[in-house]
Amino acid sequence: MRKTKTRQNLIGWLFVLPSLLAFALFMFLPIVLGFWYSLTDYTGLSKDYHFIGIQNYIDLFDDRYFKVSIRNNVIYAVLFSVLTMLFALFLATLLNRLVRFRKFFRTVFFLPYISSMVSVAIIWKMIFNANGGPLNTILQQLGIQDPPKWLASTEWALYAVIIVSVWKFCGYYMLIFLAGLQNIPDSLYESAALDGASSLQRYFRITLPMITPTIFLNLILVTISSFQVFDLINIMTQGGPGMSTNVLAFRIYYEGFQRSHMGYASAIAYFLFAIILVITLVQFAMQKYWVNYDD
Repeated sequence: MRKTKTRQNLIGWLFVLPSLLAFALFMFLPIVLGFWYSLTDYTGLSKDYHFIGIQNYIDLFDDRYFKVSIRNNVIYAVLFSVLTMLFALFLATLLNRLVRFRKFFRTVFFLPYISSMVSVAIIWKMIFNANGGPLNTILQQLGIQDPPKWLASTEWALYAVIIVSVWKFCGYYMLIFLAGLQNIPDSLYESAALDGASSLQRYFRITLPMITPTIFLNLILVTISSFQVFDLINIMTQGGPGMSTNVLAFRIYYEGFQRSHMGYASAIAYFLFAIILVITLVQFAMQKYWVNYDD
């Protein structure tokens, strides 16, 4: 009996071993090496580097470009998270009530999410073109004589990127909301209607409390995503104009691959990891006050 159990365990480990090796090689090892490099002056161009302790982390708070990146990232994270959650919930609520053409509209709203990030960025870059772009042409025809310069403006560039981000990712979170809405028993709405509750009362007293676990899940996902934005900014603005769209992920890329400060870039990466970790832990700690897991 013991030999059979040992043999089964060995077979199980043999099946798991390729995944463990892949995880160790492509995940765990880079994480460890990244932390080590954050404690050095490693440039990525030479094997000759020195251990400097936490100097890179100290230098972060003396770097005004890093501080600007934090500010931009916080603005992006707040606006992107709030707008994406609101629009996703709004669309999911509409689709949940829609009987005909639900599958069609669900596909239409989800299509931007599965579209190529490069294609999306290039198309929206043309739409936001300040000189003859479709968006500004429409605004001028509506009577706005001096429309925003969008990606060419330090005031509007970050908000333009947020608009594109919400448009692209909204459909994904909408599907998660829709799954949560469709799991609410119809009997709850029927009972509330018999008691004289209005549609608005049923939505705020039944729908929202019942989907708080779904809201919490989406909140975790959208918050993490908001601090990892890179592709859109790299293609649409490259952190400009000026420093108006320079966020932490782009700062990591710029310091590491443009300036060959791999050690410093690694320190920024671990600072970003700490931010995401702290926010996620706070969200998990606060969920007991508003998330309803009762069936």
